[in-house]
Amino acid sequence: MELLSPSNLSPQTINTDTPTILKALIPAHRQLAELKGVVKSIPNENILLSTLTLQEAKDSSEIENIITTQDALYKHTLQTDLGNLATKEVSNYSSSLRVGYEAVKATGLLTLNTLLEIQATLENNQAGFRKVTGTVLKNEQTGEVVYTPPEPQNIPLLMDNLEQFINQDSYKDQQNSDIDPLVQMAIIHHQFESIHPFYDGNGRTGRIINILYLIKVGLLDSPVLYLSRYINQSKTEYYRLLQETRDTQHWENWILYMLKGVEQTAAHTIRLIEAIKQLLQKQKHEIRDNFKFYSQDLINNIFYHPYTKVYFLECDMKVSRATATRYLDALAKHGILEKHKLGRENYYLNKELVDLLFNIPAIR
Repeated sequence: MELLSPSNLSPQTINTDTPTILKALIPAHRQLAELKGVVKSIPNENILLSTLTLQEAKDSSEIENIITTQDALYKHTLQTDLGNLATKEVSNYSSSLRVGYEAVKATGLLTLNTLLEIQATLENNQAGFRKVTGTVLKNEQTGEVVYTPPEPQNIPLLMDNLEQFINQDSYKDQQNSDIDPLVQMAIIHHQFESIHPFYDGNGRTGRIINILYLIKVGLLDSPVLYLSRYINQSKTEYYRLLQETRDTQHWENWILYMLKGVEQTAAHTIRLIEAIKQLLQKQKHEIRDNFKFYSQDLINNIFYHPYTKVYFLECDMKVSRATATRYLDALAKHGILEKHKLGRENYYLNKELVDLLFNIPAIR
């Protein structure tokens, strides 16, 4: 299969075996492997999927200037009729990621149908591939057009080509050398963003593709590595390198940028998961030592839902509303949770976990 370059719609051979890239691959793979192992040390991975997915949704949407707060996002999970348009869009992102994850997990493939479903969930419409000319990118200082996405009639061929590239175990270039899957992820992301196949949501869909591809090739088992925070903190460099690669067809700098992102984000996520694991054990022992109603379902609930409510606990523990209220009020009185009012309902905040999630340091 030939990888088509959307900048000139011609076959493009990519040199991915430079010494600098090969050197950068070592720590990136090492950190990813460690992250994969750390995730397995959490008794219930759904705890991580709930907390980290929402963080990714916020960070990825922020790149597109869709701004909301962690607090607003969690309150939206309590009452979906609350929240502004940005909060609802970020919530759609979280749902899109889960849609893609379930599809890849079920089939082992990342298909165009899945990408279309992701984008439809993200934008809450069925617009599909764009049928009009894409928005051109201009130099902010001069107004000069620096990139024009492919015309709509070329999109089906380009996306079909990309689908084949995504779902090959390894891609053989003309020198018959395998492309490392992390390098392949970087190429896939660049190719998708350059094709710009949808009317809207291309950036967010492209970032979802990153994590789904890592799961597809077995580098991770669940979607816990999110590059959006890294990209957000280096947004200028991200867009500069996207365009530089289009202009020059020299891929090394772009690939190195993405590999650095994988390495740093994986290390950062390992630290966060370890901190969550320590807090989980601390609160588990505190509840078990002080309350007869301790159960693993209770612990799972207050970590899966950092903002929880009586109905959530009713469902998770299969208890009555009165019993769930009594349990949560007791934990709030003891200081493990904080009780707050939201409209006519109460909600209960796992303050230590929320502090951990809301005050995540910058990726280094």
